[in-house]
Order: sequence, then C-alpha cells, then structure tokens
Amino acid sequence: MFISTNDTVTAESKIDTTCTYNGVKLYGKVQIVKDLPDITVEKVNVFPDLQVQKVTEFPQDCGKWQIVEDFPDFKVKFVKEFADIKIKMVDIFPGLP
Repeated sequence: MFISTNDTVTAESKIDTTCTYNGVKLYGKVQIVKDLPDITVEKVNVFPDLQVQKVTEFPQDCGKWQIVEDFPDFKVKFVKEFADIKIKMVDIFPGLP
C-alpha cells in the first residue's frame, strides 16, 4: 500500500487536494460508459465531493470535464447509489466545494 504525505484527504471529501480520486485526476477528457469505468459518479444537488463544469475545450482545471467519445483521460459511469464520488453540475466555479 502506498501512502503519500503530500496529498491530503479531508474527512468530508474523498478527493485529495490535487483533485484526484484513487489516482484518477478529476479533470480532462471524460468518456461516459456503462461498463468498466475508472470511477462511478452520482449526481447530487447538495454536499458534492466535486463541482463539475462541462467545457468544450481546455479541461485543465479541477472539475472541468470535456465529454468525449474516444481517447478519454478517464471513464465514468453514472449511478444512483454507492458511487465512488458525488458531483454537482455547475456553470461556474468548478472544483472542490
């Protein structure tokens, strides 16, 4: 087991301060899949682990997702319960709440 002293995870959040979850960076090109996701995600309106903004280019900041069909940085599956992380879709101020 690898434990990094540079990444901090708070009791409230499953996402560390570098905007990663279990080594998956939570920004970039995202493919929505039904099978074999890197992480499972639940959309919520309150108490999200991450605020996500859909963008069409330059998804280089925490919480900015560009939805793609091919060559994703990571894959997500949307679920209604037992998700790895909970997200809230936003128009402004993506990132850690």
